[in-house]
Amino acid sequence: MANFRVVVLNRLESSWWPVLVHSVRTAVAAVASLLVARLFRLPQPYWAPITTFVITQSSLGAAFTVSWQRFVGTVLGAVVGAIVASHFGPSVLAFGTCVFILGLLCAVAHSDLTAYRFGGITVALVLLLPPTGPAWQIAFHRFAEVSVGIGVAVILAGVWPEREPKLLKRIP
Repeated sequence: MANFRVVVLNRLESSWWPVLVHSVRTAVAAVASLLVARLFRLPQPYWAPITTFVITQSSLGAAFTVSWQRFVGTVLGAVVGAIVASHFGPSVLAFGTCVFILGLLCAVAHSDLTAYRFGGITVALVLLLPPTGPAWQIAFHRFAEVSVGIGVAVILAGVWPEREPKLLKRIP
């Protein structure tokens, strides 16, 4: 009977414990990034935990590498979006042109497709959401919100490294 308990507890620990830890870790990171964004009184603080969700799925080494690329892309996307929104306003042509130019800038900056994706997301947020203020202010807010999410996720990856849960390994 004691052997049966050990087998059951080992199976439970080996299959569910990592999932429980991963879920707690992700929840802590998401709440922390939301609270930091609110502390800085950013207008759309939900972008911080959204970014944190993306980053916390990486190991510490991957988190630093990927986070740097996401940060570079966010900076480029915010700058390109702010310039175009200030001079031309939101339009389909302006948006398409920004995405194209952003791809070229990422190549010049020797960034990868991760930077380009995050830059494209930032351009879309700056140009396609209804304006709530000057373009530079909107671009800075998107940059700040995403940077908070990246920062919290990278700090968490260093303080509380991820161990890949067995049940989540099968998810593509």
